[in-house]
Amino acid sequence: MELTLIFKIAAIGIIVAVLNQVLSKSGRDEYAMLTVLTGIIAVVAIILPQTETLYNMICSIFDL
Repeated sequence: MELTLIFKIAAIGIIVAVLNQVLSKSGRDEYAMLTVLTGIIAVVAIILPQTETLYNMICSIFDL
């Protein structure tokens, strides 16, 4: 796993957490929930190609 990937996920998490707090305190709970959902989708989109690489690596190790 690359270090830049971890930094990207951490940055998305920090930005989403701050936006969630700001939107929740201002009474816009629906937008806060959408922000969290968007953050989760972004992280999954970043991680998904890495899972394919992991699967291929496991298949090559065990000769599957």
